[in-house]
Amino acid sequence: MAGIGSLFGKSAKDAKGSEFPVEKTADEWRQLLSPEQFYVLREHGTERAGTSPLNREKRGGVFHCAGCGQALFEADTKFESGTGWPSFYLPIDGAVETSEDRSFFMARTEVHCSGCGGHLGHVFPDGPAPTGLRYCMNGVALTFEPRE
Repeated sequence: MAGIGSLFGKSAKDAKGSEFPVEKTADEWRQLLSPEQFYVLREHGTERAGTSPLNREKRGGVFHCAGCGQALFEADTKFESGTGWPSFYLPIDGAVETSEDRSFFMARTEVHCSGCGGHLGHVFPDGPAPTGLRYCMNGVALTFEPRE
């Protein structure tokens, strides 16, 4: 059976090393992002569980990448996973890419913004219908735009 990473199309960088539409130097990212956002989005960090106000966000709207502003998830795909991080069962088409993450002596599927390559979180095969997937995202890597 194919790994979960193969279900989502191309990885964060393809074999040719193609770049993302939004490219910045580390210093430019540091000027744009808070220290916490830089740690998660650019250094592949993880925020502490239960610390993001977006985990409790229930309004209709769209979740965007905090780095480049790209729309990532519709609010109606968000669900309460009990993990302490905002979780979604389906990204907006083409909004995210994945790659294999072998850190911490385990294999996981890392989720990146397809616009800037920023690390968002991981996807797991234990989510609700209709996809059965749980996109477990760092809230600090996201912004929320409520629908009016």
